[in-house]
Amino acid sequence: MPEPTPQDQMARMITGYWISQMVHVAARLGLADHLADGPRTAEELARLTGSHARSLYRLLRALASVGVFSEDGDGRFRPTPLGDCLRNDVPGSQRAMALMMGEEHFHCWGDLLESVRTGQTAFDRLYGQPIFDYLAEHAEQAEVFDAAMTATHGRETQSTLDSYDFAGIHVLADIGGGNASNLIAILKHDPEMRGILFDLPHVVERARPNIEAAGVADRCEVVVGSFFDGIPVEADAYFLRHIIHDWDDEKAGLILRNIRRAMPGGARLLVVEHVLPPGDEPSFGKLLDLTMLLLPGGAERTAQEFEALYQRAGFRLTRIVPIDGDLSVIEGEAG
Repeated sequence: MPEPTPQDQMARMITGYWISQMVHVAARLGLADHLADGPRTAEELARLTGSHARSLYRLLRALASVGVFSEDGDGRFRPTPLGDCLRNDVPGSQRAMALMMGEEHFHCWGDLLESVRTGQTAFDRLYGQPIFDYLAEHAEQAEVFDAAMTATHGRETQSTLDSYDFAGIHVLADIGGGNASNLIAILKHDPEMRGILFDLPHVVERARPNIEAAGVADRCEVVVGSFFDGIPVEADAYFLRHIIHDWDDEKAGLILRNIRRAMPGGARLLVVEHVLPPGDEPSFGKLLDLTMLLLPGGAERTAQEFEALYQRAGFRLTRIVPIDGDLSVIEGEAG
């Protein structure tokens, strides 16, 4: 097979959203779950999903052409290992991610030109409020967001534990810890450690059942508050995973300064984020950086930018520990 020409490669890039929207619709209709018990025809799936049979067949055929499903000689469709990732009941399910990316995220990416021209956040412009305020008022979208973040970042927890030494940390504060999935995993890894989950009221209410179900409630304190107003917790380490990148330098600096005021002597700052490589080196973080522009209004950062951010907040960046790709633990201590 001949090598694709630059024109071929560009055409695939231009039409890339076709596939992502096909996957989104498959996730919304729950097609992979409906196929979990055996192959079905498009007509059967149409009855189960309330869809137009011929149009659904066309979607299934296109999805099969890219490996999400397979079609047999009798016109029945069955899942593939790739398609199974869209099932609700599999570890690391990507269904919530497909739902989230195909709705608010998709709309915001369609407004990329305006954000590049103005520097303004697309989500605020399109939805009339910041994304985290929106999630606080829309329970269904918040649930999808939580599930998507767990599926996306869940694997990072083990990589962090494998790469970074948590020795000497007796109390770990997970700042903006969301549904507590990360803190739960760390506490299960170290049965002597105690944890503090700090987040907004409506967020920690979603986390409490998870903490109870995981059996770590006796070692996990829940503290309600906003990290912009103050962080009234003392710990040996303050852990922030994919938090700082949600905010511009002014707001990120405010969060770090509030941690600096709260932390006792000898405590550590542990920020888990992408550290952008220089030049044109490929990096998922460079794509994620545009999502930060479009939705929360934050940014991914280089090592130099993290160092400057830390210094302004009263920290000294002590080391950067790679854990997965260009994702790292950016460790700091009081400067």
